[in-house]
Amino acid sequence: MTNRWRTLTPTVLVVAALLTPAAEAGRPAWFTSWAQSQQNLGPAVRDQSMRMITHLSQGGSAVRIRVQNTFGTQPLTLDHTTVALSRGDAAVSDVRDLTFGGRRAVTLRPGTSTWSDEVPLTTGAGTDLAVSMHVAGEAVPGRHDSAFRDNYLTAPGAGDQTAAQGEAYPQKIQSTYVVTAVDVFNPRLKGAVVPFGSSVVDGVGSTNCGPGCTELGTNKRWTDVLARRIAAGLPAGAQLTVANAGISGTTSAVCPGNSPGIQGLDAVSRLERDVLALHGVTDVIYYYGTNDLVNGCSFADIIASYRTVFARLRAAGVAVHVTPITPRPGYSDQNNIDRHAVNSFVRKGSDCSGTCASLTDFDQVLADPTKPNSIFPPYDTGDGVHANIAGQQAIADYIDLKAL
Repeated sequence: MTNRWRTLTPTVLVVAALLTPAAEAGRPAWFTSWAQSQQNLGPAVRDQSMRMITHLSQGGSAVRIRVQNTFGTQPLTLDHTTVALSRGDAAVSDVRDLTFGGRRAVTLRPGTSTWSDEVPLTTGAGTDLAVSMHVAGEAVPGRHDSAFRDNYLTAPGAGDQTAAQGEAYPQKIQSTYVVTAVDVFNPRLKGAVVPFGSSVVDGVGSTNCGPGCTELGTNKRWTDVLARRIAAGLPAGAQLTVANAGISGTTSAVCPGNSPGIQGLDAVSRLERDVLALHGVTDVIYYYGTNDLVNGCSFADIIASYRTVFARLRAAGVAVHVTPITPRPGYSDQNNIDRHAVNSFVRKGSDCSGTCASLTDFDQVLADPTKPNSIFPPYDTGDGVHANIAGQQAIADYIDLKAL
């Protein structure tokens, strides 16, 4: 299918020191290279520094970050923020101070977010960027639950350690606090791909290398593998970033069985914040539906949410690459009837033919050919729902880079 509405021209802010002929001509220059969507609140911090390690899908000559207080009930003040190159664990080099509107400190009211000013720092595809933030008083930070790597905190009362080395950060956490996106300045890039969905997008299973085997921090989500494939396989003039917008447990539609912990995190509700507010977005890989079925949504509910999301993405000039709902052994007979109806909608056209750029049929990748409601055993983490490292690789390898 030929897609005639793919190009998104975001509003780009570029300081004079970073201007290039391409940027001056109106070509996008800032692209979101890493993202993790906020979903709830973490434990309180008090006069502590937080060091979050972000894994960039592409690099550039400068960076800027987004910080959020989406679910906070009180203001959150960051007294000092730095970015640096990660040197493994909590060690850093090339530390740079960040400002927000020219000021060192920034206060985020409940429900708000902001982007930092840009700072020159050379990065590349696969660079680990450390974002360190100090909270002088007491605050409750927003977080993304599953970082699938170690991030780091100082001890309470340790003060501003945003420029310190790793020994200042004795506490390890496996969530990501406050920072939700990193942009890179690189006019040579063509766009940003945003995988949008629930746990399989988030990366559940990507640390599972077999029974009793865990690889924490090796960046083996299928979205990470896709980013490496793009960096290695696409021409220099067609390079894309990959910014993950997965949140485990979430649904495309608002379903009757949704738990309080995912209220307000359906795809329609978070589309603007977690996808369209990123920079340079040209493509979305839409991977939802398994939780919708088990949480009581019908095929009509799911398709209605698809239509709403896809129409908004199309209006923004973003191409949609949609995957059918993948296997799950816990589906009831009615779930499977609804699953077939949704998958017929995305495979055979209907309204999707007017809004979808391509089909990314992960159902073909993951399904057990002898048990169609189960995952192929070599790809199964053991829960019948999530793909292990081998399955993550298979998903990423299936994607046609030319479709992007």
